[in-house]
Amino acid sequence: MYHRAVRSLHVVIVTGMSGAGRSSALHVLEDLGFYCVDNLPPQLAPQLLSMLASDESRLLDGDAVTQVGLGIDVRTGSFLERAGKFVDEVRQSGHRVEALYLDCSDERLVRRYSETRRPHPLAPQGDVMEAIALERDRLSTLRQRATQVIDTSQLSVHELRRTLVEYVGRSSSNAMAVRVVSFGFKYGLPVDADLVFDVRFLDNPHFVPALRPQTGLDAPVRDFVLSSPETIELLDDVSSFLSHTLPRYEREGKAYLTIAIGCTGGRHRSVAIVEELTARLRPTCKVNASHRDIARPT
Repeated sequence: MYHRAVRSLHVVIVTGMSGAGRSSALHVLEDLGFYCVDNLPPQLAPQLLSMLASDESRLLDGDAVTQVGLGIDVRTGSFLERAGKFVDEVRQSGHRVEALYLDCSDERLVRRYSETRRPHPLAPQGDVMEAIALERDRLSTLRQRATQVIDTSQLSVHELRRTLVEYVGRSSSNAMAVRVVSFGFKYGLPVDADLVFDVRFLDNPHFVPALRPQTGLDAPVRDFVLSSPETIELLDDVSSFLSHTLPRYEREGKAYLTIAIGCTGGRHRSVAIVEELTARLRPTCKVNASHRDIARPT
Protein backbone atom coordinates (compact mmCIF):
# COMPACT_ATOMS: atom_id res chain seq x y z
CA MET A 1 0.00 0.00 0.00
CA TYR A 2 1.41 3.36 -1.01
CA HIS A 3 0.94 6.54 1.03
CA ARG A 4 1.12 10.04 -0.28
CA ALA A 5 3.76 12.11 1.56
CA VAL A 6 2.16 15.31 2.79
CA ARG A 7 4.87 16.67 5.13
CA SER A 8 8.60 16.69 5.69
CA LEU A 9 10.02 14.58 8.51
CA HIS A 10 12.94 15.21 10.84
CA VAL A 11 14.96 12.00 10.42
CA VAL A 12 17.89 11.14 12.69
CA ILE A 13 19.89 8.14 11.51
CA VAL A 14 21.80 6.57 14.40
CA THR A 15 24.76 4.36 13.59
CA GLY A 16 28.25 3.63 14.88
CA MET A 17 30.35 1.04 16.61
CA SER A 18 28.69 -1.85 18.43
CA GLY A 19 29.00 -1.11 22.14
CA ALA A 20 29.31 2.65 21.64
CA GLY A 21 25.74 3.35 22.81
CA ARG A 22 23.60 3.19 19.68
CA SER A 23 20.71 1.37 21.41
CA SER A 24 20.84 3.83 24.31
CA ALA A 25 20.74 6.71 21.82
CA LEU A 26 17.60 5.33 20.18
CA HIS A 27 15.94 5.01 23.61
CA VAL A 28 16.72 8.68 24.28
CA LEU A 29 15.20 9.67 20.94
CA GLU A 30 12.08 7.68 21.81
CA ASP A 31 11.80 9.57 25.09
CA LEU A 32 12.07 12.81 23.10
CA GLY A 33 9.09 11.86 20.94
CA PHE A 34 10.81 10.21 17.98
CA TYR A 35 9.25 7.21 16.28
CA CYS A 36 12.23 4.81 16.29
CA VAL A 37 12.98 1.66 14.31
CA ASP A 38 16.18 -0.27 14.87
CA ASN A 39 18.12 -2.43 12.41
CA LEU A 40 15.73 -1.84 9.52
CA PRO A 41 17.10 -3.01 6.13
CA PRO A 42 17.89 0.18 4.16
CA GLN A 43 15.81 -1.05 1.21
CA LEU A 44 12.67 -0.83 3.35
CA ALA A 45 13.38 2.57 4.87
CA PRO A 46 12.01 4.71 1.98
CA GLN A 47 8.67 2.89 2.21
CA LEU A 48 8.58 3.39 5.97
CA LEU A 49 9.30 7.12 5.67
CA SER A 50 6.71 7.49 2.92
CA MET A 51 4.10 5.87 5.13
CA LEU A 52 5.01 7.94 8.19
CA ALA A 53 4.88 11.16 6.17
CA SER A 54 1.41 10.40 4.85
CA ASP A 55 -1.78 11.87 6.22
CA GLU A 56 -2.78 8.39 7.47
CA SER A 57 0.09 8.13 9.95
CA ARG A 58 -0.82 8.92 13.56
CA LEU A 59 0.64 8.13 16.98
CA LEU A 60 -1.39 6.73 19.86
CA ASP A 61 -2.32 10.23 21.02
CA GLY A 62 -3.51 11.12 17.54
CA ASP A 63 -0.62 13.43 16.67
CA ALA A 64 1.06 13.09 13.30
CA VAL A 65 4.55 11.61 13.16
CA THR A 66 7.10 14.36 12.57
CA GLN A 67 10.31 12.91 14.01
CA VAL A 68 11.83 9.55 13.09
CA GLY A 69 14.88 7.74 14.44
CA LEU A 70 16.44 4.95 12.37
CA GLY A 71 19.11 2.63 13.76
CA ILE A 72 21.63 1.12 11.33
CA ASP A 73 24.49 -1.07 12.48
CA VAL A 74 26.74 -3.87 11.32
CA ARG A 75 24.03 -6.47 12.02
CA THR A 76 22.32 -5.27 8.86
CA GLY A 77 24.75 -7.61 7.10
CA SER A 78 24.66 -7.56 3.31
CA PHE A 79 22.15 -4.69 3.42
CA LEU A 80 24.90 -2.50 4.89
CA GLU A 81 26.47 -2.10 1.45
CA ARG A 82 23.45 -0.01 0.42
CA ALA A 83 23.21 2.00 3.64
CA GLY A 84 25.41 4.85 2.41
CA LYS A 85 23.33 5.25 -0.74
CA PHE A 86 20.18 5.15 1.38
CA VAL A 87 21.38 8.10 3.48
CA ASP A 88 21.95 10.11 0.30
CA GLU A 89 18.52 9.18 -1.11
CA VAL A 90 16.68 10.19 2.05
CA ARG A 91 18.47 13.55 2.04
CA GLN A 92 17.26 14.11 -1.52
CA SER A 93 13.68 13.15 -0.68
CA GLY A 94 12.83 16.45 0.99
CA HIS A 95 13.12 15.23 4.59
CA ARG A 96 15.47 16.94 7.02
CA VAL A 97 18.07 14.26 7.67
CA GLU A 98 20.90 14.04 10.16
CA ALA A 99 23.28 11.11 10.57
CA LEU A 100 24.61 10.56 14.09
CA TYR A 101 27.68 8.32 14.41
CA LEU A 102 28.62 7.00 17.85
CA ASP A 103 32.30 6.16 18.15
CA CYS A 104 34.44 4.78 20.97
CA SER A 105 38.06 3.82 21.53
CA ASP A 106 39.01 0.22 20.84
CA GLU A 107 40.23 -0.29 24.41
CA ARG A 108 36.96 0.96 25.89
CA LEU A 109 34.90 -1.22 23.55
CA VAL A 110 36.88 -4.31 24.55
CA ARG A 111 36.36 -3.44 28.21
CA ARG A 112 32.62 -2.97 27.74
CA TYR A 113 32.25 -6.35 26.05
CA SER A 114 34.29 -7.94 28.83
CA GLU A 115 32.19 -6.29 31.56
CA THR A 116 28.83 -7.17 29.98
CA ARG A 117 30.02 -10.61 28.79
CA ARG A 118 28.14 -10.09 25.56
CA PRO A 119 29.64 -11.30 22.27
CA HIS A 120 30.55 -8.86 19.53
CA PRO A 121 28.16 -9.33 16.56
CA LEU A 122 31.14 -9.99 14.25
CA ALA A 123 32.94 -12.26 16.70
CA PRO A 124 30.47 -14.43 18.66
CA GLN A 125 33.34 -16.74 19.63
CA GLY A 126 36.37 -15.00 18.20
CA ASP A 127 38.80 -12.10 18.58
CA VAL A 128 37.01 -8.92 19.69
CA MET A 129 39.84 -6.60 18.58
CA GLU A 130 39.80 -8.15 15.10
CA ALA A 131 36.00 -7.78 14.97
CA ILE A 132 36.24 -4.10 15.98
CA ALA A 133 38.74 -3.41 13.19
CA LEU A 134 36.48 -5.16 10.67
CA GLU A 135 33.44 -3.23 11.88
CA ARG A 136 35.26 0.11 11.54
CA ASP A 137 36.04 -0.76 7.94
CA ARG A 138 32.46 -1.78 7.14
CA LEU A 139 31.01 1.37 8.74
CA SER A 140 33.51 3.77 7.17
CA THR A 141 31.07 4.87 4.47
CA LEU A 142 28.42 5.76 7.04
CA ARG A 143 30.96 7.59 9.19
CA GLN A 144 31.93 9.76 6.23
CA ARG A 145 28.28 10.76 5.81
CA ALA A 146 27.74 11.60 9.49
CA THR A 147 26.67 15.12 10.36
CA GLN A 148 27.81 14.59 13.95
CA VAL A 149 30.29 12.17 15.53
CA ILE A 150 30.02 11.61 19.29
CA ASP A 151 32.86 9.92 21.15
CA THR A 152 31.34 7.92 24.02
CA SER A 153 34.65 6.60 25.39
CA GLN A 154 34.41 8.74 28.53
CA LEU A 155 30.63 9.15 28.68
CA SER A 156 28.31 7.45 31.13
CA VAL A 157 24.78 6.55 30.06
CA HIS A 158 23.50 9.71 31.77
CA GLU A 159 26.13 11.90 30.10
CA LEU A 160 25.27 10.39 26.71
CA ARG A 161 21.63 11.22 27.34
CA ARG A 162 22.46 14.86 28.16
CA THR A 163 24.60 15.09 25.03
CA LEU A 164 21.81 13.71 22.83
CA VAL A 165 19.16 15.95 24.37
CA GLU A 166 21.38 18.93 23.61
CA TYR A 167 22.05 17.59 20.09
CA VAL A 168 18.36 17.21 19.26
CA GLY A 169 17.61 20.63 20.72
CA ARG A 170 20.27 22.21 18.53
CA SER A 171 19.07 20.37 15.44
CA SER A 172 15.80 22.29 15.63
CA SER A 173 17.72 25.47 14.87
CA ASN A 174 19.29 26.45 11.56
CA ALA A 175 22.22 28.18 13.28
CA MET A 176 25.47 26.22 13.47
CA ALA A 177 26.19 25.00 17.00
CA VAL A 178 29.78 25.37 18.22
CA ARG A 179 31.21 23.22 21.00
CA VAL A 180 34.53 24.14 22.60
CA VAL A 181 36.07 21.24 24.54
CA SER A 182 39.18 20.99 26.69
CA PHE A 183 41.18 17.76 26.74
CA GLY A 184 44.50 16.25 27.76
CA PHE A 185 46.86 15.08 25.04
CA LYS A 186 48.02 12.26 27.33
CA TYR A 187 44.53 10.75 26.99
CA GLY A 188 44.29 11.12 23.21
CA LEU A 189 42.61 13.52 20.80
CA PRO A 190 38.80 13.88 20.82
CA VAL A 191 37.64 11.85 17.81
CA ASP A 192 34.87 14.35 17.02
CA ALA A 193 37.16 17.42 16.88
CA ASP A 194 37.02 19.58 13.75
CA LEU A 195 39.72 22.02 14.89
CA VAL A 196 42.49 21.31 17.42
CA PHE A 197 44.69 23.85 19.20
CA ASP A 198 47.69 22.86 21.32
CA VAL A 199 48.36 25.10 24.35
CA ARG A 200 51.10 23.03 25.99
CA PHE A 201 53.63 25.81 25.31
CA LEU A 202 52.05 27.97 28.04
CA ASP A 203 53.29 27.97 31.64
CA ASN A 204 51.82 24.98 33.46
CA PRO A 205 49.97 25.52 36.79
CA HIS A 206 50.55 21.84 37.53
CA PHE A 207 54.05 22.72 38.70
CA VAL A 208 52.76 25.25 41.23
CA PRO A 209 52.00 23.18 44.37
CA ALA A 210 49.14 25.41 45.52
CA LEU A 211 47.47 25.26 42.08
CA ARG A 212 47.99 21.59 41.23
CA PRO A 213 44.86 20.22 42.97
CA GLN A 214 42.67 22.94 41.45
CA THR A 215 41.33 23.21 37.89
CA GLY A 216 40.97 25.89 35.26
CA LEU A 217 37.50 26.63 36.64
CA ASP A 218 39.03 27.92 39.87
CA ALA A 219 39.93 31.62 40.00
CA PRO A 220 43.60 31.17 41.06
CA VAL A 221 44.33 28.86 38.13
CA ARG A 222 42.32 30.99 35.70
CA ASP A 223 44.19 34.11 36.78
CA PHE A 224 47.54 32.32 36.51
CA VAL A 225 46.82 31.21 32.94
CA LEU A 226 45.16 34.39 31.68
CA SER A 227 47.76 36.71 33.19
CA SER A 228 50.36 35.52 30.71
CA PRO A 229 50.87 37.80 27.67
CA GLU A 230 51.35 34.64 25.58
CA THR A 231 47.87 33.45 26.58
CA ILE A 232 46.26 36.75 25.60
CA GLU A 233 48.11 36.73 22.28
CA LEU A 234 46.93 33.15 21.66
CA LEU A 235 43.33 34.01 22.49
CA ASP A 236 43.40 37.06 20.22
CA ASP A 237 44.83 35.02 17.33
CA VAL A 238 42.38 32.12 17.75
CA SER A 239 39.42 34.50 18.14
CA SER A 240 40.44 36.34 14.98
CA PHE A 241 40.84 33.07 13.09
CA LEU A 242 37.41 31.83 14.21
CA SER A 243 35.73 35.13 13.37
CA HIS A 244 36.71 34.50 9.75
CA THR A 245 36.18 30.74 9.56
CA LEU A 246 32.97 30.12 11.55
CA PRO A 247 30.71 32.02 9.11
CA ARG A 248 32.25 30.09 6.24
CA TYR A 249 31.67 26.73 7.95
CA GLU A 250 28.06 27.72 8.49
CA ARG A 251 27.73 28.90 4.89
CA GLU A 252 28.81 25.44 3.72
CA GLY A 253 25.92 23.91 5.66
CA LYS A 254 27.81 22.54 8.66
CA ALA A 255 25.40 22.15 11.57
CA TYR A 256 27.93 21.39 14.30
CA LEU A 257 31.55 22.37 14.86
CA THR A 258 33.79 21.05 17.64
CA ILE A 259 36.85 23.07 18.64
CA ALA A 260 39.28 21.18 20.86
CA ILE A 261 41.82 22.92 23.11
CA GLY A 262 44.46 20.59 24.51
CA CYS A 263 47.09 20.75 27.23
CA THR A 264 48.95 17.89 28.88
CA GLY A 265 46.35 16.63 31.35
CA GLY A 266 43.24 18.60 30.38
CA ARG A 267 42.70 20.11 33.85
CA HIS A 268 44.37 23.53 33.98
CA ARG A 269 45.48 25.51 30.90
CA SER A 270 43.03 24.10 28.36
CA VAL A 271 40.08 24.47 30.76
CA ALA A 272 40.81 28.13 31.50
CA ILE A 273 41.30 28.93 27.83
CA VAL A 274 38.11 27.11 26.77
CA GLU A 275 36.09 29.14 29.28
CA GLU A 276 37.59 32.42 28.07
CA LEU A 277 37.27 31.54 24.38
CA THR A 278 33.65 30.48 24.86
CA ALA A 279 32.90 33.82 26.53
CA ARG A 280 34.44 35.65 23.58
CA LEU A 281 32.44 33.62 21.04
CA ARG A 282 29.09 33.73 22.83
CA PRO A 283 27.98 37.16 21.49
CA THR A 284 28.41 36.03 17.88
CA CYS A 285 27.38 32.36 17.75
CA LYS A 286 25.61 29.51 19.51
CA VAL A 287 28.37 28.01 21.66
CA ASN A 288 28.89 25.91 24.76
CA ALA A 289 31.92 24.65 26.67
CA SER A 290 32.74 21.17 27.97
CA HIS A 291 35.75 19.66 29.71
CA ARG A 292 36.50 16.05 28.81
CA ASP A 293 39.32 15.25 31.23
CA ILE A 294 38.82 17.72 34.07
CA ALA A 295 37.70 15.02 36.52
CA ARG A 296 40.72 12.79 36.00
CA PRO A 297 43.13 12.52 38.96
CA THR A 298 46.22 14.74 38.97
